[in-house]
Amino acid sequence: MGSIRITPSILNADQENLIPEIERVSSTADFLHLDVMDGIFVPNTTYSFDTAKELISQSPLKIDAHLMVVNPEQLAPLYSAAGCLSVTFHYEATENHRSIIRSIKAEGARAAIALKPETPLSAIEELLPELDMLLIMTVEPGFGGQKFMVDMMPKLKSARDFISTNSLKEIWLQVDGGISPETITTARENGADTFVAGSAVYNADSPGDMVDKLRALALAAG
Repeated sequence: MGSIRITPSILNADQENLIPEIERVSSTADFLHLDVMDGIFVPNTTYSFDTAKELISQSPLKIDAHLMVVNPEQLAPLYSAAGCLSVTFHYEATENHRSIIRSIKAEGARAAIALKPETPLSAIEELLPELDMLLIMTVEPGFGGQKFMVDMMPKLKSARDFISTNSLKEIWLQVDGGISPETITTARENGADTFVAGSAVYNADSPGDMVDKLRALALAAG
């Protein structure tokens, strides 16, 4: 299933000291997950674009921006142009999927789509050849610290099977929500290769060591 990528989310980090918090995982994490919420698409609000842009420019790790917003048409290319490694928008937030994918790639970032738990994989199968990453949400988007939804594993496995069967092996398959030492093995066994971990990392005594632990568990799972 390819390489393992561990991507800490700073949603549970100390928001007053984000650069030092990022530095705590910068030597062990692959890149950083930035949850952008607008209070409309999801009930929570996090970072404005101006705040995020400054963070992207200062971060010692490349940024994977997860846009939980109602206007990905406007915001996705801005995050790409700001220097993100990857920009993810939600399938449910728009009908302009292909144009947004193109706009992200045109500005130099990897393009990804996220699916809420209730959205079936079939909704995006025809879009997969155009994507660099697919994000299967293993919680309802909007808040950190939620319980891992094990009932999303058949959907995750179906995504892996579809990617393999259709020779789309360059696509990263990401999971986000409730990833911890107790759940990462199950997610890996069902096909994930890219893991967002928020509270498990930043509630640990040593976030950097927790990233190493999560990576080791995922590698051991195959």
